[in-house]
Formats: sequence, structure tokens, C-alpha cells
Amino acid sequence: MKRIHKVLVANRGEIAVRVLRTCRRLGLRTVAVFSDADQDAPHVRLADEAVRLGPAPAKESYLSIERVLAAAAASGANAIHPGYGFLSENEDFARACAEAGLVFIGPPAEAIELMGNKRQAKLRMQAADVPCIPGYEAARPGESLDDEALVSEGKRIGFPVMVKAAAGGGGRGMRLVREPGALLDAIRSARSEAENAFGSGELILERAIEGARHVEVQVFADEHGNAVHLGERDCSIQRRHQKVVEESPSSAVTPALRERMGAVAVQAVRAISYRGAGTIEFLLAPSGDFFFMEMNTRLQVEHPVTELVTGLDLVEWQLRVADGEPLPLTQPEIAFRGHAIEVRLCAEDPAHGFLPQTGRLLAWAPPAGEGIRVDHGVREGQEITPFYDSMQAKLIAHGPDRETARERLAAALRELTAFGITTNGTFLQHVLAHEAFRSGRYDTGFVATHMPPETLRALGQASAEDQAVLAALLFHDDAVALAQRAGFDATLAGWSSSYALPVPIVLNDGASEFRASVRPVAPAEYEIHIGDIRVALSLRSIATEHAEVEVAGRRRAVRYRRVGGTLWCSLDGVTRHLHDVSFRLPSERERASDGCLRAPMDGRIIRVDAEAGATVKRGDVLVVLEAMKMESPLVAPIDGVVTAVNVTVGAQVPARHVVAVVSPEGKTSAT
Repeated sequence: MKRIHKVLVANRGEIAVRVLRTCRRLGLRTVAVFSDADQDAPHVRLADEAVRLGPAPAKESYLSIERVLAAAAASGANAIHPGYGFLSENEDFARACAEAGLVFIGPPAEAIELMGNKRQAKLRMQAADVPCIPGYEAARPGESLDDEALVSEGKRIGFPVMVKAAAGGGGRGMRLVREPGALLDAIRSARSEAENAFGSGELILERAIEGARHVEVQVFADEHGNAVHLGERDCSIQRRHQKVVEESPSSAVTPALRERMGAVAVQAVRAISYRGAGTIEFLLAPSGDFFFMEMNTRLQVEHPVTELVTGLDLVEWQLRVADGEPLPLTQPEIAFRGHAIEVRLCAEDPAHGFLPQTGRLLAWAPPAGEGIRVDHGVREGQEITPFYDSMQAKLIAHGPDRETARERLAAALRELTAFGITTNGTFLQHVLAHEAFRSGRYDTGFVATHMPPETLRALGQASAEDQAVLAALLFHDDAVALAQRAGFDATLAGWSSSYALPVPIVLNDGASEFRASVRPVAPAEYEIHIGDIRVALSLRSIATEHAEVEVAGRRRAVRYRRVGGTLWCSLDGVTRHLHDVSFRLPSERERASDGCLRAPMDGRIIRVDAEAGATVKRGDVLVVLEAMKMESPLVAPIDGVVTAVNVTVGAQVPARHVVAVVSPEGKTSAT
């Protein structure tokens, strides 16, 4: 390294940790930045020094160019790595770094600006003879058609058609339209979402290619005219156009096709005089034809799978290229070995529409083993807040072949301990185990086709035996705690001088509840009744928050943590949390709705569609809440009249806050 000696990482979470580790390995001094919500986060502790940016909202901290540059000046950093997200694809930030005399570890501002707009990018790629999806895009800025004219263009292109925001990404401002009658509404809603998310309502239209694979090619270029590709990644497993699982190589790409796609990707970066790391994203049709979709002018979330199959450190390459060095390898010198698969572990609840989750991470123990890599930026005891993306970690597995990598990753997910917040871990296990994924014959419609809401709601539902195990654990934990408080030997927990009577327990998992009858028959041995089903079990090898459960001669390992009346438990890799509600008062679920519309999580109000006095129907959207970059519509719980609206646009509200009140017509309700 010649020019770079001290790197400020303008990001947070796992990518900040990832970049900091490579910088430290190369002997570079490091600076972390943090918001008030991240003052004790792992990336802050890992860096040589850290600088506070501001309050928790990203606009006042990680998205503030002025504050990030001030942090660089205060710390003496002479280079900035943007990670991904936040300011990583902001051309104004890249220019501001150059004007401040800082090395921006990324591409030139001109390339970011060009490729950051889908319309401009597509026009440039067409000029470079890169195959593009047929559709409509304005020839010049400001010529974007109005809604009615776009409808005419959509009918010309043919259905199904994809409506896309020209700016931004992440699936926002995108709508798939199958029927002409639905196109106008899709255009209006996509434009509105794009304006709110990116500050631009410009749209493009593209023919929707069904049954396609989303295949992207990792590219690198330097300032000396060298450009290479590092193979492809298959990102077809998506939910709402956001990637869930990524792998390399793609099972749909032959060696000959890989060579063609790689050559086109290199052709694309040469056409824009690119420098640094980038990704050319293609749609691969069932016919074998592929089409340019967009370019990401940054490091991707899924870059670890490329690192594992090439044996390279892509962050090191970024640093060397930014420092003016030529690419470390030529195209013939780049070799590929084995197979790698990555999943994104997110704080969200698949059983309830992937609703983002917040709270304190009570227990965190990432898996380890041959071929396993875990990139994360969390720690036990950390608060998971609503201010940033829901992704908390990435689990990646590498093996000599695809099936070995898949099996290793599935085992790693079962081994993972993450208590305190609901995650999508069980959903990811289900994806990896599905025959369509195992066969490698899947497309971008995988989740919609194979994971309907009823399937997601059924994931992780406890069997009668599982319910018996959970009830026994809770009872035993209570009994041990009681014995210890009384000064008795804990091995006497559950002992009785006479016939032990069954104890009723009621457990609730947030969506449903079950009743169990627990009767101790010997120390750590119980007879459980779940309805008409009887389960006899023993708790063995009980240690701190670990145990073996034996039922009918079969032993199962269990990990658990008890906090008050809540038990977090991982049994056979499925994590559940249950609340002991045996002695609760009647709950709201057992009463008619009180008409109060409550926030399901901490978040920010981005839209208010209701006003006092309005007549609404059950299911009408009254308020839209944003948390972890996701929008959640909050709907009227009953038919009636809105008697109170307790929020305004921009307000930050806690979970369970009453945002509005609906009263049956003819009645009033207090706020």
C-alpha cells in the first residue's frame, strides 16, 4: 500500500467488520464510525479508533456525507471504504471524497452516476452491444412518460411486463404485471414508492422473462486498463426481489456459457472505463439467452461465495486497486474450486409476512466447522434496532461439490444459536432442504411457488412430543430455581413425599398456545399429557442451558435460555420462544377487538391515510410503518369510524404504541 495508510469504514454491521479485518491483516490503521444505536457494536470495538456520527436514524448518521467526511478529518484517515448500502453507490459522496483529498475505495463518481440509473445504464450497454431486455426507457433525462403513456408502452411490449424504478434497487419500486387492467395501478404505486425511497419517480418498463435465473458476474478493473471476471453467482432464490440464497457456481451455467457471460461482463466494464469491484447482473432465460439487468458499482453482500471458490480476498483487491496497483491476477490465472452457498440470516418472522423483528439478542453462538464461514457484526446482549437492515449475519459453506456445501450449510443453520429475536433460520433450512433447490432446477419464482403463506405459517410448528419437551424444560427450570432458593439440593427438583399431582401449564408462542399437564415421576423424569397424547421423557446431561431429552429410548440435544416467563429453545435446529401464560389475565385475543391499532414493532411512520371521523372497513390501510427498510401497512382491525389518529408522518413509535383507534359506528372510544 502506497497512498493508503489509514482507512475509515463508512458502514456498520457485518460488512464493516469484514472490511476492518482485511485492513488490519494488511497492516493498515482503521477507523470505525457509529450512530448512537451502535455505540457498543462489534465493528466499533474492532477498529483502532471510532468516531460518533450522530443519532440513530441513518439520515442523521451513516447517510450524512458531511458527518462522514468530518469523521475522516478528525481521525486523520486518508481513505474511505463505503462497504455496501448507505453511501456506497452515491456519486456525490465519491466526488466529495475526491475533493477532500481522500482515496475513495470504489469506482469513479462518473461510473456510479451512470450505472446507478437503470435507464442510463441500459442505454450505455445497448451502445456497447451488451444484450438487454426488450422494453422502454426514455432516450434522455426528463423525457420519462406520464402514467397513461407508460400504459401504452406496456401494451406494446406485451405481458407479463416488469415496472421498475430507474433509480435505486433492493426491489423497491418494482412491480410484476400480468394483465393490462392492472398496469396503471402498478405504475402509480411503483412511482410513489420510488419517489419516497430514491427521490425520483422515473420508471422504465421491461418484458418479464418468466422461469429465468438471476445470475450475476463479479468483475474487477484497474486504472491500468486491466479487467477480469471472477465467475458467476446464482441469486435466483429471492423474496420480493431481494436475495435470500446465493451460490457459486450456478447449476444453470455451463463452462461455455460462463465464458460467454464473463466476456460480456468484462466488455461492459471496459465500455464505461470502470475501476474497482463491480457486479454485472443478468437474467438467464430458459432458452440459454442472457440479458443485462443492471450493474452494482460496489462490493456485493454475496461476495463471500466468490472468495471461497476463488481463494481470493476481494476487499484486499479493492484496496490494492484503489492504491493504484494493477490487478493481482490475469484472467488465465484465476482458478475456481468447489462450490459455495450463502444464506442471509435476518431478524424477521416468516410466519407473519416476514415482519421485521427488534429486541435484545439474548444468546448468540455462530456455528463453526470445516468449510463454514460466518460473517456477522452482532454480539450477545446487543439491541437489534429498527433503524437499519434486518440482515444480521451471513452463513456461508464451501465444499468440493454442491451437495457437500448444501449439507454443511444446513448443518450450520441447525447448530446456530440466536435467542432473543425471531429470525428466518427455519425458513432458510426449509429452502435448502426443498427438492427444487437440491436438484438445482429453480428460478426466481422459487419462494412464491414453493413457500406460500400457509407453508410459512406451518414452519416450525411443534409436534406433541416437541410440546412435551418444552413444557418439561419450563417446569424443570422452575423446579430447580425453587429448590435453589429454598436451599435444597437441585437434584430434588420435582420431588414429592406423596403421589405427585400433575401441574397444568399453558404456553404461548405469540401465534397460538397449547396446554400441557406435567407430572414428575422421578428426578428429571416426567409424564406429560398434551390433550389425549401421553409422553414420558427424561432430562439427561443437564448443564447450563443445555440438555439431552430422552423419549422412548431416543435422545435429542436441546439448547435453551430462560428469561422471566419466556423460554427460548433450539430443538433439532428449530428455534422457538414460548411464554408461560398459565396465570395470565384474559388476553386481548380472548376479547372482542377494542378497535386499537397498535404498531407491531418499533418503527417510523411514513404515511397516514386515516383521519378522525372517516368511516373504514376492516382491512383498510390506515397507517404505513417503516422498519428495517421494509414498509408494513397497518390496517383497521374492525369496521367502524376512526375516532383517533395518534401519529404523524415522520414520527418514531415504539412497539405496541396505539397509532389509531376505530370504534364501531354509533359508539365512541377514548384515545
